[in-house]
Amino acid sequence: MKPKMTSPMIGADLSVTDDVVSFEARTYAKVARRLIPFLMLCYLGAYLDRVNVGFAKLQMLNDLRFSETVYGIGAGIFFLGYFLFEVPSNVILHKVGARNWLARIMLTWALISASFVFVKSPTLFYILRFLLGVAEAGFAPGVILYLTYWFPAARRAKALSMFFMAIPLAGIVGGPLSGWIMHSF
Repeated sequence: MKPKMTSPMIGADLSVTDDVVSFEARTYAKVARRLIPFLMLCYLGAYLDRVNVGFAKLQMLNDLRFSETVYGIGAGIFFLGYFLFEVPSNVILHKVGARNWLARIMLTWALISASFVFVKSPTLFYILRFLLGVAEAGFAPGVILYLTYWFPAARRAKALSMFFMAIPLAGIVGGPLSGWIMHSF
């Protein structure tokens, strides 16, 4: 919204308006440069964590002697935990704050992901996949809420589209990275 021009010097008022618009644009650009890459990196990690079970399947079935059924149930049970705890996670996020809750989400999903090294039985695999879904529930909607705190509606679509670019980036980075890890270790 442009301020009303009250001065007889029209050029001076336009200069002030241009300065305000320029300052606003620079401010939102700075906020975007600081928030979006970090949030993209977090979402990239979440997405890779979600789909890496597909890459792990190649060796997991033989090493742990899991059947295709065990794998399928374990892969799908993640989304059961995610679905059941999506809304409660977002209610808590609203009460405790996006910054704190998003940090909790990332910390717990990192710990649960690391716990997969101890999987020896289908039951533990199911439990950890369910808990991983519970831990990750609310992350994407929480980031969307968090971005509403920083960007007005007119600028939010661009910020969200930049954030969700992490999904194709996860595919670009995840496949080769997972292949390298599986081949090297």
